[in-house]
Amino acid sequence: MHISEVTDASFHKEVINSNKSVLVDFWAPWCGPCRMIAPIVDQIADDYQDSVKVVKVNTDQNPTIATEYGIRSIPTIMIFINGHKVDAVIGAVPKLTLLNTLKKHLIK
Repeated sequence: MHISEVTDASFHKEVINSNKSVLVDFWAPWCGPCRMIAPIVDQIADDYQDSVKVVKVNTDQNPTIATEYGIRSIPTIMIFINGHKVDAVIGAVPKLTLLNTLKKHLIK
């Protein structure tokens, strides 16, 4: 599995400066829906490891980044390309929904 935890301090380096597309999972340990989609996020990390970097941000431990990106409910999945947020999916959604959102931003 290729998912790393990103913090307020490392977000810029790991996400904004990444040369890959980045899927960011904003979550918290107490969040039931976050735990529901965790296996889906893990599977996407494995299936797309060559083209997408997948990271997690614990919103309880990293409130600055969560506030900066207007995270009001979790789970929130954001997709960044070249340092810019290009899309977001809020809530525990089916794998197909996440994949379709991701695929429309990947270079063919």
